Amino acid sequence: MGELVVFVIFAPLALVGALTMVAARNPVHSAMGLLMTLFSVAVFYVSNNGHFIAAVQVIVYAGAIMTLFLFVIMLIGVDSAQDNQEVLPNQRPIAVALGLALLGLVLAAGSQGWVPRGTGSPVNGTIENVSDELFGAWILPFEVTSLLLIIASVGTIALAQFRPRAIAGDEADESAVDGELV
Repeated sequence: MGELVVFVIFAPLALVGALTMVAARNPVHSAMGLLMTLFSVAVFYVSNNGHFIAAVQVIVYAGAIMTLFLFVIMLIGVDSAQDNQEVLPNQRPIAVALGLALLGLVLAAGSQGWVPRGTGSPVNGTIENVSDELFGAWILPFEVTSLLLIIASVGTIALAQFRPRAIAGDEADESAVDGELV
């Protein structure tokens, strides 16, 4: 029953966040919509016993990536002047009431046991299970993927630094100017 209540609360929040991200004219509002969607997806991971993935979702995507997005938005800047006048007179009291209601829901959910205890078998989404699978059965693909990413990074840096130059006696392209092809 508790999972149904969590889903009924966070599914519309995820949809509203996604629609806000797409439809907002202000890039900061769009980023906040994405943040709400990412947080809602993390709650879905928790409800499916994927605690590690939920933590990674919040720390990496909602934390680091959204900070990067907001820095880019600040660097680009918004050219239009914003009107700071509140168009909804009751917006602040409603926001405070909704915030307190959400805090009450979080405290009520936190008082319940999120991980089943005493079953003797570990939960699928724990860090131990993820690490056992990753460094046990999947160690070779994991290492090959890391090697491939290192090779791709070195290749990208090498290509970024590469500037073709004309060799004496060789038929080089005459459109080359200052070592770059035009």
